Amino acid sequence: MSNYSSIPTQFLELTAHHSSYVAIDTKTTLKGSALGKVVFISGASQGIGQATAIAFAQAGAKAIYITARSEKGLQETKVKIENENQDTQCAYKIADVTDAEQVKTAVEDCVAKFGGIDIADVNAGTSGIWDKKIGDSDIESWWQTWKINVKGAYIMVRFVIPHLIKSAKENKGGYLIFLSSIGAQLVMPGASDYQISKHAINRLCEFVNAEYTEEGVKCFAIHPGGVLTKLAANMPEEFHSSLIDTPELAAGFIVWLCSGRGDWAKGRYLSSNWDVDELVQMKDKIIGEDLLVNRLRTSA
Repeated sequence: MSNYSSIPTQFLELTAHHSSYVAIDTKTTLKGSALGKVVFISGASQGIGQATAIAFAQAGAKAIYITARSEKGLQETKVKIENENQDTQCAYKIADVTDAEQVKTAVEDCVAKFGGIDIADVNAGTSGIWDKKIGDSDIESWWQTWKINVKGAYIMVRFVIPHLIKSAKENKGGYLIFLSSIGAQLVMPGASDYQISKHAINRLCEFVNAEYTEEGVKCFAIHPGGVLTKLAANMPEEFHSSLIDTPELAAGFIVWLCSGRGDWAKGRYLSSNWDVDELVQMKDKIIGEDLLVNRLRTSA
C-alpha cells in the first residue's frame, strides 16, 4: 500500500487545520451559537462523538442527548458535559444504531425530556481490519460494517427527520450531520467494506438534501480529519503517523456548520480540515459548479 499522505485526496486547495482554531472555537467565536438547541448524538461514548457533545455544551446548547452501546462511556461523557456547562442538560440511553426499536425509543425519550431535536449528529460507525481483498473477506464482518455505517445512519434519519423538520419550521435548527470519511473518495485494497459504506453515506446525504431541503433540513457529510480513534486503529500501522488531527477539530467544525454559517453548502461532502473562512470564499464556485458531490466525470 501507498503511504496515506501520498494518496490523492480530492481535497480543495485550502489551508489545512489539524486542531481547533479561532473561527471554530466553541469557547470564543461560537460561544452561544447553540443556545436553546437540543442536540442528539449517536456514538457519543468516546472519541469524536464525545468531543462533539462537549463542544455543543461549550457553545451553550440547551440539552444534549447521547447514545452508544457503552453505558460507562456515556456516563463519562455526561460528566464531561455537566462539568463544561452546568446550564446544559444531558440525558443518555444505551442504543445500538442498527436496532430500529432502540433508536426509536431513544429519539422519543429525547423529545419527551427536552421538547424536540434541533440537531442530530450521526457519529456511530465502525471499520473492519484492512487486511483482506473482497474475495478473501469474512462475509459477516464485511456486512456488519455496512449495517453499522449505512443501516445505522438510515435508521437514525428515519426517526429524527420529523423532529428536524419541525425544528426547521420553527427557525430553531433542522441540522443533520453524517460522519463520513476521506475514505469515501479513495479506493484502497483491503478497505472495501469501510470505504464503500462511507461513499454511500455521502450519497445518503445528497438524498436527504434532495428530499427535505424545501422543508428546511440542512444535511452535511463530513470528513472528521485523521484522528487516531479506536476505529482508525484498524488501519494498517503505516498510516497511523498520518492520523494527526484532534477530535476537537471535527467537533468545532460540526458546531460551526450548525450555527448557520455553512447552510449554503448543505447536501455536500466537506472536510473538517478545511479552513472555514476560505471555504466560504469559494461559495459561488462550489454552488455554481456543483462541487463536493458524487458525480461521474464525463470530460477531461
